[in-house]
Amino acid sequence: MPYDPPSHSVERSLRRAGAQLVAGLDEVGRGAWAGPVTVGAAVTGLRKPPAGLTDSKLLTEKRRAELAPLLAEWVTAYALGHASPEECDELGMTAALRLAAVRALEALPVRPDAVILDGKHDYLGGPWRVRTVIKGDQSCICVSAASVLAKVERDTMMAELGEEYPEFAFAENAGYPSPVHRAALEEHGPTRHHRLSWAYMDALPRWSHLKRVREPEPQDEQLTLGF
Repeated sequence: MPYDPPSHSVERSLRRAGAQLVAGLDEVGRGAWAGPVTVGAAVTGLRKPPAGLTDSKLLTEKRRAELAPLLAEWVTAYALGHASPEECDELGMTAALRLAAVRALEALPVRPDAVILDGKHDYLGGPWRVRTVIKGDQSCICVSAASVLAKVERDTMMAELGEEYPEFAFAENAGYPSPVHRAALEEHGPTRHHRLSWAYMDALPRWSHLKRVREPEPQDEQLTLGF
């Protein structure tokens, strides 16, 4: 199924409303069982992007790896923010996403006047001026750029963890559910890189003493995203 290429239309509308500098934000790792949740922030201006840019999930691993260094040179600025598995457990996913997003935005060399956030839920909030866009990672150039940069960075981090924990095959699953990942959890138990308050722990009675119990947030979607 073909997709329309992303454009600058939302960014142009924000500029017409007075925002001179606009950043696109996208997250990766929300539904993973292990590893951080990562948010990418990208400022692109209104220039034509590298060919083939779109939502990272629609690209092959090879194409993402090719695009990422091109994007890193092409963007006006970009930064990545992470929230650790411990922070995901302690804060819940909504607050962890906000923490990672703020870290990314504050790491930019310039402060954006407005932010385009992928999805329908504004997990960032004030004092940032936020425009949420459903499927923004497909339709907005700056969000697509943030999507690819964040995905490649987090996948690289998880592949490095996979060298330390080869039985979990993190290089292949990036910490997300998979048969190999599930089997390794049952046999070896969670590592220090796993989110211990996630629902998958309920299926590991042998390791139930490690589960962390936390009251879910009203906006916390993590219980439905692991499967």
